[in-house]
Amino acid sequence: MKVAIIGGTGYGAVELIRLLHNHPYVTVEAIISHSQSGTDLASVYPHTVDVVDMTMDALDITSLSEKVDLVFFATPSNVSKDLIPSFLENGVKCIDLSGDFRLKEPEAYKKWYQSTPADQEYINQAIYGLSEIYEDEIKNASLIANPGCYPTATLLGLIPALKHNLVSKEQIIIDAKTGVSGAGRGLSLNVHFSEMHENLKAYKLGEHKHIPEIEQVLTNESGQEMQVVFTPHIVPMTRGIMSTMYTNLIIEKSTKEIVEVYQDFYKNHPFVRVRPEGVIPSTKEVYGSNYCDIGIYADQRTGKLMIVSVIDNLVKGASGQAIQNMNLLAGWEATTGLNQIPIYP
Repeated sequence: MKVAIIGGTGYGAVELIRLLHNHPYVTVEAIISHSQSGTDLASVYPHTVDVVDMTMDALDITSLSEKVDLVFFATPSNVSKDLIPSFLENGVKCIDLSGDFRLKEPEAYKKWYQSTPADQEYINQAIYGLSEIYEDEIKNASLIANPGCYPTATLLGLIPALKHNLVSKEQIIIDAKTGVSGAGRGLSLNVHFSEMHENLKAYKLGEHKHIPEIEQVLTNESGQEMQVVFTPHIVPMTRGIMSTMYTNLIIEKSTKEIVEVYQDFYKNHPFVRVRPEGVIPSTKEVYGSNYCDIGIYADQRTGKLMIVSVIDNLVKGASGQAIQNMNLLAGWEATTGLNQIPIYP
């Protein structure tokens, strides 16, 4: 398969380049950057020198459509919605790492993204690319809306409990933490070294763009309207997300029994690793990999189920899951090109 990456200077793009470099069935034909067209990739990312010898190009949709089978959009929100229709009309499949096609209700996009939504025809066409949950739909897609990083960790942690009616569908609290790479490569006072080092910040309480995405999927999977309390935090590390969820048990089961439910739920999904009773994962244990590790604790004293889900926000939370979706779409094993052991320490 021949692919292109649009949005070539961001962390999502360079992670796609890293992972696709050793993919046995894929060649990256073009890296597109509006701001850095004509520039060698290695001059923007020196760690790629003598490894990836490519010059970033300006976008020419007609020319690019003739060269590639699939395009990854590693662009900010409010960009891909204007470009993807032309690629689809030219028979090129698209995987969008931004939020432009995740929300099915245009009014929700207007509210949470403060922008004009994509055309409803393409919103309807988009398949939400949570790989382990929507595998069958992804295999037949032309447009995949890659999930956000927080939703990936959170939804993979919550869905088995909801599908097995272990917990109440009300009063779900999500306490999530991310490394600073989740804010992108752009300059920001919020992630300035002296502002972030030895510091911990809660941000965008009640207004984070991933709230409607999480609620939309949980509503679809549970069969009833759901709302969650979601508090994101930024922590002084480069990569990683830990999403800790607090839910009310509605059935009497031990931690061991619930772990077994989760292990059975994900038994055919190699990138979700459910830890045994008494073992809670940390972000370092998935660093640089496409794994989502989940730990469970059923608190009999309070009647709460606590779920801890960790991912690398740039891999399983973005580029790795995008490649996993490409693999499913192409009919390859989901793990193709993604078998990296996590980096440790």
